[in-house]
Amino acid sequence: MAERSTAAVDVADNSGDEPLTAKADQATADGVAQNPERDTESDKAQGSGGIEETEKVSPPELHSGHKLARRYRLEECVTRLDGFSSWRAVDEKLRRAVGVHILPADHARARSVLAAARSSALLGDPRFVQVLDAVEENDLVYVVHEWLPDATELTALLAPGPLEVHDAYQMVSQIASAMAAAHREGLAHLRLNPNAVLRTSSGQWRIRGLAVNAALRGISSDTPQRTDTEAIGALLYAALTQRWPYESDAYGLSGLPKGVGLIAPDQVRAGVHRGLSELAMRALVNDGATASRHEAACTTPEELVKAIGEMPRIRPPEPAFTAPPEYQRTTYQQGTYGRPSPPGATQVLQTPPPPLQSRTGKALKWAVSALLIAALGLGSWQLADALMDQGNKSDDTKQTQTTDGNDKTGDKTKPTAAIAIEGAKEYVASGDAQAPGDVAKTYDGDSTTYWRTKRYNSGPKLAPYKPGVGIVYDLGSAKTISAASIGLRYTGNHTTIHLYATDSLTPSTGVDGMTEIGTATTSGTSLTVKATKSLKTQYVLLWITDVPSAPSDGYSGAGYKQAITDVKFTG
Repeated sequence: MAERSTAAVDVADNSGDEPLTAKADQATADGVAQNPERDTESDKAQGSGGIEETEKVSPPELHSGHKLARRYRLEECVTRLDGFSSWRAVDEKLRRAVGVHILPADHARARSVLAAARSSALLGDPRFVQVLDAVEENDLVYVVHEWLPDATELTALLAPGPLEVHDAYQMVSQIASAMAAAHREGLAHLRLNPNAVLRTSSGQWRIRGLAVNAALRGISSDTPQRTDTEAIGALLYAALTQRWPYESDAYGLSGLPKGVGLIAPDQVRAGVHRGLSELAMRALVNDGATASRHEAACTTPEELVKAIGEMPRIRPPEPAFTAPPEYQRTTYQQGTYGRPSPPGATQVLQTPPPPLQSRTGKALKWAVSALLIAALGLGSWQLADALMDQGNKSDDTKQTQTTDGNDKTGDKTKPTAAIAIEGAKEYVASGDAQAPGDVAKTYDGDSTTYWRTKRYNSGPKLAPYKPGVGIVYDLGSAKTISAASIGLRYTGNHTTIHLYATDSLTPSTGVDGMTEIGTATTSGTSLTVKATKSLKTQYVLLWITDVPSAPSDGYSGAGYKQAITDVKFTG
């Protein structure tokens, strides 16, 4: 069977839905799937490395200032290779910078590039640089995508040295999660390298060139998930060591010594995090060898996400304290202000006289002492008078006071104590999970990290789409819960959360068979659920049934959704 010549490969979807590549082919009048003659020629021209050996196609005659569709003005050519060119351009209609890939309409890969671009655009995941337009016009095929002026390539970030441990952890977590989502929709990257990974000014990692970069170069793979997983391992390896995990130098990084094979990152550079070092080895192809603990290799981005979720969370470094500079005496304080010392003269520091040694100072000290003695005497007299009045009133009270047998003022409020969370797992009543890899973010002590629900088209009540979404928490042993506090990401009308006592991290019954501890509703960014009944339990289900409408952000589009953090239980 001939290989496909685009990176928009159809990876099997467990849900049985039609992959995005199929949708893009159906939406294209002359797409790859509808032009078998051209597709067959591409297969025959493809070499064993998965790259087409196409006939040389002259690039279109383009220059700075040229306009496409009377809208996109070309500014600077950043790549010119194999019959196509990539430009930084300006969208004059929306007044923003964009990127544009251009190739002739009769180029052997023109149809596959269009199909890949339209498939990528249908994904709509904000973790990827978005495809804005894909057009065939005037003998040209061009793909317009986002341009991120505030983002920095991983290549540039690694130039001064390896990343901090927390930054490397965030990078591999976000990249693996994004690629797992893409493969679930049948899309692969196949060109995932330090040039394709960007970090924005807000610290979010984004991927550019999904499916399109590989299609432009005619790259394909029989095992797209394994290819992208190995690429993520190489990115993590480079982030930890500032070395490329192959013998050849690439992307401004030195390769490994020839003839020694793949070496674990913690053996290449001292101080590398052991868990991340083993994770990189599990993702990379290593002639059958895996990490030092002989854990199973990760062959898909989904397996890599699961492995990251099983690792202890790596916290950000504590901010470094900078000591203030030592106090410096000025020339004014040294008595030479306005009178510079002559050259060669030795400067003598003038020591000021001790304070309050003059006549005026001595008189001031005696005056202050007299005032203090007078104030002490007056205060003592007033205190004695007040004590005497209080004694008389106490005698009168004793004669008239009665005792009420039902007086409850003697009761003491029982102190509350925080209950530590030992573990947690997302609970899925029906349908797909929300974000199982982010469950630990709800109790990691970091208020900037969240476990997020998916976006829903109507609300606030999730039913009938879902009965609810939530997380089961393990408290270590059976404890009596008095309340729970939850931090929320989105405000609005409204969020409703229930607490249920259950029997394990994977409950044996549905929500209807659990005992409710309490429920609460809010429109703000925090919520406290108080227990309405006293009972002991080791496992508590935090169950969300209503979520507010929230605008689009860097994680999902506008819709009904919620994200939680800082979950704390007290008993």
